[in-house]
Amino acid sequence: MSLHRVVCLLLPPQSTFELACAAEVFGLNRPGLPTRYTFNVCTERPGPLPTLGGYDMSVTQGLSALECAQTVLIPGWVQRGSAPSPNLMAALRRVHRRGARIVALCSAAFLLAEAGLLKGRRATTHWRLADELAARHPGIHVEPDVLYVDLGDVATSAGTAAGIDLLLHLIRTDQGAAYANQVARHMVMPPHREGGQLQYATLPLTDRAPDSLAPVLDWAAERLHEPLSVDDLASFGAVSTRTLARRFAEQLGTSPGSWLLRQRVMAARTLLEETDLAVETIATRTGLSSAANLRRRFHALVHTTPAAYRSSFRHDASGMRTPDSEGLPT
Repeated sequence: MSLHRVVCLLLPPQSTFELACAAEVFGLNRPGLPTRYTFNVCTERPGPLPTLGGYDMSVTQGLSALECAQTVLIPGWVQRGSAPSPNLMAALRRVHRRGARIVALCSAAFLLAEAGLLKGRRATTHWRLADELAARHPGIHVEPDVLYVDLGDVATSAGTAAGIDLLLHLIRTDQGAAYANQVARHMVMPPHREGGQLQYATLPLTDRAPDSLAPVLDWAAERLHEPLSVDDLASFGAVSTRTLARRFAEQLGTSPGSWLLRQRVMAARTLLEETDLAVETIATRTGLSSAANLRRRFHALVHTTPAAYRSSFRHDASGMRTPDSEGLPT
């Protein structure tokens, strides 16, 4: 299969963390995991490029490298108070017009806004910068609390680790849940955080920090094949359902029921990719009770059918994608 071409557009002084996140997700060849991406970097003026880490990087390729990219990734824009060059704006608009996906991590959302790619659309950035983005570009629907916003042709993320969440989400979109989970496992990262989860808890500093939901989440994730309810989660956590709902809202930005349903569908996605099990069997193993219920829930969250998803993302034992088979259970 052809490799997906990712090109990072670097902007001086370059944030080292966001660039490292992009290189870690898309640029490494991991043992036992098929390579699905090529990774390269470019900048407007090739040569020594200063970084926030106090050292220079040697970048040899200019903006022409963007012309072959399927994904253009911008790992932050520190100089958001300055006007970008016309050449840079023209290059971004050109690659967007030809259909490349443009991904902005953290402050790079400001660059997409300057290019006019977010006008009238949803976007996010680091919570400290959200008000500034909204004030400077009132035509953008800024969502200050979410981890990331993926619109298909453009995507934006909050700061720090939220960029990794977005990049893993993009791998999941491109290559399927099983492959994304393997990448996350290599990185020792949680396999999936929803884009709508909160960037941070908004409790006052004087309040006691909320009890971690981690034990409840781990317990539930190991029992998706069981008919778990919100009452079961609350009972395991030794709290009332009202308290559980409040903690989910504070820590994850979602409800217990919505979280549980998404975990079931995520588990179904993996089984569709990695096994030949019939949909009825997958529904039972993921606690979705019936093939009809699985199809309904799957379509609502993934926007396709289990059969179409399996056809697109089925992999063999080596991790290579395989064509749909005659008579494959759906």
